[in-house]
Amino acid sequence: MAEPLDDLITIARIARPQGIRGEVIADLLTDFPERFAKLTELRLGWPNGKAAIIGLERARPHLGRILLKLKGYDSRDAAETLRDVRVLVMREQLVALPADSYYDFDLVDCVVSTAAGLVIGKVVGVQNFGAAPLLVVRDDEQRERLIPLASSICTEVDVARKRIVIEPPEGLLDL
Repeated sequence: MAEPLDDLITIARIARPQGIRGEVIADLLTDFPERFAKLTELRLGWPNGKAAIIGLERARPHLGRILLKLKGYDSRDAAETLRDVRVLVMREQLVALPADSYYDFDLVDCVVSTAAGLVIGKVVGVQNFGAAPLLVVRDDEQRERLIPLASSICTEVDVARKRIVIEPPEGLLDL
């Protein structure tokens, strides 16, 4: 594999073998599981840094996960060697998002500042629980603030330059 594993995006993690014919069950880490129906091979990354591209015989949804059958893995013992392996894609293979939508991993490490230039901190995570995702922003003193990723608050989001400009409503930064 030519590209470093760090430059790839994980879309699933193989949890365990499923059955006796080499199938594996994987946890989905993508909002687009239908992508597996179009794939004929998978780019895999092992926890020890090993990487490979393996043919995909079939994929189907299974109880909120994905069931995969890879070429050359035809027994439960062979499938066991895939435990904790990540299924990866190159950035160019990501599903295009609508305008003003972002992948969580693109928001992480963005510097958040006010329109006046006051640096609030860096995005260390994204929580997706309510109507708008919440940016988890940590400052230099390790204090965390939750800032809604709403266009009325986040007036400029530039993931390429890793910066987000906010116009916080009164009291938001005091929480």
